[in-house]
Amino acid sequence: MDLTKKIGACGLIPVVVIDDASNAVKTAMALKKGNVDLMEITLRTPAGLDAIEKVANDVDEVIVGAGTVLSLENAKSAIDRGAKFIVTPGSDPEIVSYCLEKNILIIPGCITPTEIMAAMKQGIDTIKFFPANLYGGYKAIQSLASVFGNIKFIPTGGIGVENILDYQLPAVLAVGGAWLCPREDIAQGNFKTITEICLKTTEKISEKRSM
Repeated sequence: MDLTKKIGACGLIPVVVIDDASNAVKTAMALKKGNVDLMEITLRTPAGLDAIEKVANDVDEVIVGAGTVLSLENAKSAIDRGAKFIVTPGSDPEIVSYCLEKNILIIPGCITPTEIMAAMKQGIDTIKFFPANLYGGYKAIQSLASVFGNIKFIPTGGIGVENILDYQLPAVLAVGGAWLCPREDIAQGNFKTITEICLKTTEKISEKRSM
């Protein structure tokens, strides 16, 4: 199973902000216990790269990628540390080209039809739709999907357990969000809470998919 299909099978991408890299492995295992076997560790903190490396080296059961990648240098560093996919809030042609050349899954942020068409021109078929809650949510995705039938969306922003089922659409590959793995719970060592949140969310998705 290729990585894109694996993301689709899971249906979730936790957006993980880690302040202390020593918590990275425990966080990854908490997600795995919650039936979530991949994670996007953001580069919003100085610990991000070290956290990616720890998970890549020590947790075979969880696929780790890098999020909030804002420069080509960030992308290269994350890949060198073991990131298997790169997520950017917007679409940077330089980062996209580099990742495609290295055969690394790149998920650029796109909101408008113009941005989506530019990404498609580079060979992209999966995009991040962020911030989803501010740009029309699932209704906007439905409208865009009617035009861009070959594009898969990963909405992030303003999504949680209470509205995740709204985003269970054919055009949505997976849903991303920080609610699955709250920064405060990581810092305080509340790994059981993270597992419980993931289990509750994956159960809702499974019930919807089986209908």
